[in-house]
This record gives sequence, structure tokens and C-alpha cells, in this order.
Amino acid sequence: MGQGQEVFKTKTEDIQVEIQERGEIFFFYRPKVNKEEAHSPEDVQRLYIVLRPESGERSIEEKQDPDSGKEGAKRKGSDSGDEGGSGGSESEGGHGKQEVNIEKQPLLRFIVMGRKSLPDPSKKSRPYWGFVELVTTNIDDVKSSLHGQEYDTKTRGHRHTSAARALGEGIYRILRHKEGKKKPHTHLIYKLEFPPEDECNQPQESLNIKHEGSFHIQIKNPEQHGSSTSQYRGMQSKRRAVFPAHLQGQFGKLRFHPADPPDFLNYEGCEFLLISASDHIEEELGLELQTEEVEAGESCSDLIKTFGETASTTPLLKGTWV
Repeated sequence: MGQGQEVFKTKTEDIQVEIQERGEIFFFYRPKVNKEEAHSPEDVQRLYIVLRPESGERSIEEKQDPDSGKEGAKRKGSDSGDEGGSGGSESEGGHGKQEVNIEKQPLLRFIVMGRKSLPDPSKKSRPYWGFVELVTTNIDDVKSSLHGQEYDTKTRGHRHTSAARALGEGIYRILRHKEGKKKPHTHLIYKLEFPPEDECNQPQESLNIKHEGSFHIQIKNPEQHGSSTSQYRGMQSKRRAVFPAHLQGQFGKLRFHPADPPDFLNYEGCEFLLISASDHIEEELGLELQTEEVEAGESCSDLIKTFGETASTTPLLKGTWV
């Protein structure tokens, strides 16, 4: 599949869009604890998004130190998982700095959506909170995060979580959008390649994963804590990202900042808001995302090539719950 391409539909002088990052996007869901299958959104424990940047304004991106956060715990062999993908791991947030050439080395962001779905396109003013659970250059780290788990708790005894299910794959862009004299903001846009648009796509529709989508994305200032009445109090302090000074300084005293640069997302514990912008990218931004024209099948899926049989592919290829 690759990162696809974008085709601008407006005249050059009218373009107010700058591509910051290109790559592949993968969607997964996990059934609730002690459930073997999911048949509706009520049966879903977590919705995951995996972003794999492959090119952009800069070939070199900054990410957290590989010895920090869950990435570091996995390197040391001490990561005990997150009890069903709940984001409840006691690992520290990402901090420090490492440079990665995204055109030569895999960089993967494993993201959890708090509401277990993407924003509803019909409610464009309603933000959806999410956070970066894992950042890694090791594909096996993501595979292990998608596996099922057996574990014991003091209050509820033995617990079981099923492996995640592959839900969708496509291409994405993070872009800078300028409108007149307003300050630039950032969009995360995507277009699916799997499942095919002509399939029934029951789980995708139920979780608001349309064939294409556009969202404003805003990064939460980890040093600005929400009030006790805030809808977005966020993560525990120790799990929040600790950005380098040049990134943290962009917030000033603001609670949120555009995802500019996308390096913010390369730190575990980075919290963000997605706000539905449009379900028609060309009309809104004057560009069209084009995926490669391939036949629907396992041999053409980059998700399957990358993650193997880690996750069931029935929702991905057939558009049905499992």
C-alpha cells in the first residue's frame, strides 16, 4: 500500500495547505475484558490507532529516548502490559530525545482513543480525547501490545483479554491549514484502503471510521492540569509526556497547541483532542488522497505484512464483527 499520494485540486496560489507528514494508518479494536468476541460498540474495550510516518517536511523526526516509557520497559523486558489496553500501566511518560530517519527506519505510534470511537462527523464541535500509549522503532513492541493477556487482580481475580482485531488500514497526512488571517491549525486526514468501500463495514460504521475523514488535532499541554470539573482531566502526572524544552515552549500558557510539528506525537503520554472537521476532504482542503489501486486480499494488505496474524483480520477484509 505505501503512503499513497495527495493530488491538489486547487490552483497553486490558492493552496493554504502544507503537508507536514505522510504515512500509513491502521485501526484495531479489542473486545471487553473476559469477552471472546465483540458484536457491537458496547462489546468494545478499546479502539487503537497506529500511525507509521514515512516522509514529511523533515526526514528526521525527534522521538522520546528509547529507554523511557513503555518503550524502555519493553527493551528491559519488564513491561507487564496495560490490563486489556486500558492505558493503566504504571510506566512513566516519554522523555528525552532520539532522532529517527522516518524514511529509513520504522517509527510506530500506538494510540488509544478514550471514547472507543472516532469523533462523530455530525457533531463537529465535540472533541474526542486520546493519548499515545507507545512509541517504538520495534514492530514487535506493537505486536505484543495487540496480543491477548491473562492476568490476576486483587479485587476481581483472574482476568482475560482477547487479542485485538484489525479494523482498517489506509494512508494519512498531518497537515498545516491556513485560513485567511486566522492562526494556522493542524489536521489529521486519512483514507482507507481496507476494508473495501463496497463491503458492509458494520464495525467501521459503528465506530465512526468512515472511508475518509478529516480532524482538527490539538496537543494538550502536559504542564497545564485540568480542573476537577474539567471533561479532560487527562492522565496521571507520572504517565504524561515530558516534552523537550523547544516543544514545551510552544505552548506558552496555553492548554492546547496544534500538532506542529508532529514530533509531539512521538512521546508516550502525549494527550490530544480530535475534533471532526469534514467527511469530504477534497471539498474542505482542496486535495484528494489517493491510495494504490489493489485487489482486496491478504496479499495486498500492509497491515497483515507488518503485523502478521497478531490480530484477527475478518473485520479488516470482510467488514464484519468478530
